[in-house]
Amino acid sequence: MAPQEYWDPVIPHVSEHDAIVPQRPGFGTCLDDPTTTSADEVLEREIEYVQALIENIDGNPVLFGHSFGGLTAIEAARVVDVDAVVAYEPAILPDGFREQADLAERMATLLKEGEREEAVKRYIEQVLHPEGIDDLDAWLSEWPVWPDCVGLAEEVLRMNRAVEQYRLPDQFDIGAPALVLTGTDGPDFLRESARSVHEALPHSRFVEFDGVGHGGPAEAPERIAPAVKSFLQQKR
Repeated sequence: MAPQEYWDPVIPHVSEHDAIVPQRPGFGTCLDDPTTTSADEVLEREIEYVQALIENIDGNPVLFGHSFGGLTAIEAARVVDVDAVVAYEPAILPDGFREQADLAERMATLLKEGEREEAVKRYIEQVLHPEGIDDLDAWLSEWPVWPDCVGLAEEVLRMNRAVEQYRLPDQFDIGAPALVLTGTDGPDFLRESARSVHEALPHSRFVEFDGVGHGGPAEAPERIAPAVKSFLQQKR
């Protein structure tokens, strides 16, 4: 499932607000030359992409992001005017976890060996389904976007390197209110970092959903949507 599509079941419930859910460059939108983008340029590239979107619309929108998109949304809110930010498990690593993180290196090794599918499987196992899947290959064979994910292996690698390099600031200089969401069935390190992000934001609400995983907005929209709607109504 492409990053933008995680929010598709939720957005209709907040249709009275101007919402922007950027599609990550390379994940459905065009890159001039994705092979020339280094890990330390990935986040900057995506912030510039979001900034261009916002500057071409009237008013200040609500910016939605999931995982790496959540990190992008928060960082973009530091440089553009938005009405609010909604981020589900922004991809920021706690210090202790980041110091030992080696997902990008493991993926890079597999890609050098020509094992594209195995490289992306490591990402799925650690981030998307840390609870484990009995027969991962069978599950992937039924996952409609699996071939596209394999095709984006290098971009997934660069994204993970960017995450491993990122440092959470003590305080975000963001004036807009933010809603930070997480689920108890997702990766523990993302649950921890979601709370840390909430604490670093000056105007933030934090909501944790019991029994919901990293795919929260698409996995449980009937639970996520009311929390988002309530937040947007009360911030007015």
